[in-house]
Amino acid sequence: MSVAASLVVVFGLVWLYAGRLQNKDLEIADVNEAYAQKEVHFTGLITEKRDSLAIFASANPELYKKFTADLAKLDEEYERLRLELPTSPNQTFVVKAMVKNREIQLQLLKQQLLIINQVDDYKKVNQI
Repeated sequence: MSVAASLVVVFGLVWLYAGRLQNKDLEIADVNEAYAQKEVHFTGLITEKRDSLAIFASANPELYKKFTADLAKLDEEYERLRLELPTSPNQTFVVKAMVKNREIQLQLLKQQLLIINQVDDYKKVNQI
């Protein structure tokens, strides 16, 4: 009887270990397809807005530096969540946090671009 119990425990541990190895490359789409679509949408818009922000870098280098520092913090948090996803007991919660992070990045970029446009407008008005 103890041999059979030992075999069950060993097979159970092997199964759990193999499952964790397979989950190492877990993506948002593996957890929730709808959130994956949102994440892809936000990521595309974020890339577009970052490109727009980079155009203003030479005109406002200090402001650009501050803005990119804020975005870097959000990127670090996203990466932490991405690494946490495969081992999280509540993967849906982590996926929601990842998508929310992307949404916040997009909102921040929109606000940053608005500020840069306002600064440029102010400079133009005060040149006259």
